[in-house]
Amino acid sequence: MRMTKKLPKELLEDLEMRLGAYDRSCKEAGLGQVDETIRPEVMRVFAFSRFIAQSAAAHPKMVDELIKSGDLYREYAVDEHVTSLRRSIRDMKDEQALGKALRGYRNREMVRIAWRDLVGRADLFQTMKELSAFAEACVDETFSLLHQWHCKEFGTPTNSDGTPQKIVVIAMGKLGAEELNFSSDIDLMFAYPEAGETIGLENSLTHEEFFTGLSRRFLRVFSDAGIGGLLFRVDLRLRPFGENGPLIMSFNAMEDYYQTQGREWERYALIKARIIAGDRKAGDMLLERLTPFIYRRYLDYGVYESIREMKKKIALEIERKRLTENIKLGQGGIREVEFFGQIFQLIRGGVEPGLRQRPILKVLTSLVAEGYIPDHVCNELSSAYQFLRKTENRLQEYDDQQTHDLPRNPLERISLAASMGFGDWESFEEELRRHMNNVHLHFNELLVGTDEVGGENDRDALDAVWKGLSEKEVSEEVLGGAGYENPSDINLILETMRNDAEMGMLSSEGRDRLDKLMPLLLEKVGLVDQPDQILKRILDLIKAIEKRTCYISLLLENPDALTQLVTLAGASPWIISFLSRYPLLLDELLDSRRLYTPPTREELTESLLIRLERVPKSDLELQMEELNIFKHANILHVAAADVAGAFRLMKVSDYLSELAETVLEKVLELSWEHLVEKYGRPLCYMAHKRCEKGFVVVALGKLGGLELGYGSDLDLVFLHAGKPGPTDGSDDSIETPQFYARLGQRIIHLLTTHTAVGKLYDIDMRLRPSGHSGTLVSNIEAYADYMREEAWTWEHQALVRGRAVCGDNALVERFETIRKEVLCRPRDKKTLAEEILSMRDRMRRESRSPKSGDFDIKQGRGGIIDIEFLIQYFILLHAVNYPELVRWSDNVRQIETLADAEIIDPSTARLLKEVYLALRKEVHRLNLQQKPLIIPVENISHLTDKTARIWDQYL
Repeated sequence: MRMTKKLPKELLEDLEMRLGAYDRSCKEAGLGQVDETIRPEVMRVFAFSRFIAQSAAAHPKMVDELIKSGDLYREYAVDEHVTSLRRSIRDMKDEQALGKALRGYRNREMVRIAWRDLVGRADLFQTMKELSAFAEACVDETFSLLHQWHCKEFGTPTNSDGTPQKIVVIAMGKLGAEELNFSSDIDLMFAYPEAGETIGLENSLTHEEFFTGLSRRFLRVFSDAGIGGLLFRVDLRLRPFGENGPLIMSFNAMEDYYQTQGREWERYALIKARIIAGDRKAGDMLLERLTPFIYRRYLDYGVYESIREMKKKIALEIERKRLTENIKLGQGGIREVEFFGQIFQLIRGGVEPGLRQRPILKVLTSLVAEGYIPDHVCNELSSAYQFLRKTENRLQEYDDQQTHDLPRNPLERISLAASMGFGDWESFEEELRRHMNNVHLHFNELLVGTDEVGGENDRDALDAVWKGLSEKEVSEEVLGGAGYENPSDINLILETMRNDAEMGMLSSEGRDRLDKLMPLLLEKVGLVDQPDQILKRILDLIKAIEKRTCYISLLLENPDALTQLVTLAGASPWIISFLSRYPLLLDELLDSRRLYTPPTREELTESLLIRLERVPKSDLELQMEELNIFKHANILHVAAADVAGAFRLMKVSDYLSELAETVLEKVLELSWEHLVEKYGRPLCYMAHKRCEKGFVVVALGKLGGLELGYGSDLDLVFLHAGKPGPTDGSDDSIETPQFYARLGQRIIHLLTTHTAVGKLYDIDMRLRPSGHSGTLVSNIEAYADYMREEAWTWEHQALVRGRAVCGDNALVERFETIRKEVLCRPRDKKTLAEEILSMRDRMRRESRSPKSGDFDIKQGRGGIIDIEFLIQYFILLHAVNYPELVRWSDNVRQIETLADAEIIDPSTARLLKEVYLALRKEVHRLNLQQKPLIIPVENISHLTDKTARIWDQYL
């Protein structure tokens, strides 16, 4: 590489001195002068690093070897540091010799890494990665050798099963994230798997004594300056109980500490935790055990106050220590970038595994991908971070000192600016300040709570009302002025809620959050139509979530979410009830763009795939929870778009049906994979060809007819194409019919089991052959025989709305063939009419009659069921001559097809369609308002009287 950029003249005098010292050392070592082709490179690194110049003068042969070996010109392979270091220390016999060997290796590699960085052979990321790999190798190889020596002296620690036990070394901070800087200290914690005593020697030690002694031995080797200077500064203050805590703890003790005493800053620190030495497999298991502490399995908005306190402490530290020239701790420094990303990790990492990353730039990129920050914020923070980290390395490479303060010495300033590619200090400082100002701007916008926003409206009066500090008359006057229609009623409701026994059980922290939220809520609700009704709905939600104060924090910290909640409460009490059952969905209110825009079928499939890819395949409970969250969140999106008027009725049903199908597909896939892994693959054939799965899920009723509502259950039938014989590919094989029976049972289990976040669907299997007395999963050919020879007319009616929704394509086609064949059979008109009338009369007798003047939308004469039965009658009677009638499974297109076939005239078709959609729209509206499906007769009789006459005409 040619060095073409001239060095600033101010550096030349010092440079000549450094070069002279190096030349003399080379001459004394019999090396001669440096080759002229590399001389410009030597000049550059000597000008920018007094550390390299002094090391070269002290060890000219080391530099000569670095040049001739080519190590200055290449990036090391993975684990190359491990191999080289192991070779360098393998013959050491004591700590003194080990320490010297490690420091000799360190000096060579730090010169090499700094050299490559300063001349541009390694970029920032390569430099950080190599520094991290080097430090990790030093820790791991040192512990490995010391462990052997320690076992010889004190015996071998073993697990309860007799397996030898090793220490586990956890790196935190920059080493944990593989982002180590040049002269960084290393943040470590030590742990060991199990308590016990060493074996193999007469005088045993407890494992705690053994590993404590081993840790102290390690610290002596690393930190004893008398051996030849510090190897690395080791910081152990992040361990449980800090400086006053034990040097090392067992896994159980460590887990117990974090679960019972862990604080928010410790969660913050553990985000970057990584196992770097000792028993890595056991260490990964430890981190997995600690994951519930680090990343809560819900949206952790309850952490806001603690994090805001951390943020305030950062600001106070900057002011108190006057860290204006500090690129790490000062305003807009490295710490603020890291804090920005890690806050999102703490709050959202429990439900967004994509945020569980250590490198900060990957975290920022994930925040953009998940829609939490815009591109320009990510770009500005990423650019600033890289500039600051590069500056940090250049600062520290100058003298191998752990400094983050900008130099005051004019020559050092010129050296730093030139090493960063700037012609003078002023231009460098201008760019540095630009980056730091950007960082501090975004840092300041984090966690701006309501107390920091300082709303224009004075909420003191509403605050006094909520807390019961005002006289009754004053409270009512304040509430009336805020917009409430019946202030006395609202005041009484607030008083009752305030004095509720459940409220008295809240923690002081929870009560404080609620006290902050209520005046905001009272103010917002008072500004909308029907405030009394809306407030009552939202207070029901507040009562449901008040003990889970993280959700109170979500509403308190996100004014937009509170606004959306008020809007939805005004539109639909059903939505508020839904949120009360599944409060984790409150997070969906944060982004109004997504809230009112449900995903397409393709987006549903993709988003569910991404969700489940983040979950270990072995964790069925978490898979089920993710499925539930996915389903509930998307139902909320559809409902929000619905009440906002963005969707027509049929589009809502389409979305809900597509959502159910997406869930069914994934449930079938998960169930299939589990059973195949356990029992092997079943024998299944269709038309003499081996099937893929040999299983299909058939939907009837509302899902079959693409008319699913918000609370609809799923009418399903399971069919298989299995052949007698054992499953193949497992030692635990079972008979194929048994395999399919268990597949059906597992699907129902996944769909209906209650989890911490609810259940997926209620399932109705009564429409399978022979109903409750029939097998859960029927052979598809036996199903065909049953439908041809044994099925009742009402079962054929149900088949009119039948549709295969997921499973093996070959069986989907076979089901469609069976359905068409059965529905297109010739039927006697009189017999068919009698059987349909008999079933309809039975349904009417079993339903409760509405009071006089009311109309039952479903069961009433000329209502929904009459129209559905009429359509089914037409199709069953005429499909023998018009097979196109069975193409569709939904009522609207069936009506249109009947008109196309001239079985009913266009005016009759228009009327049936108009009345059917009007009645379904009423059902929909009443469901969202949580009202029974009853309306005044006069509101609908002008339509239903006409459909009743059509019924009488044909049936």
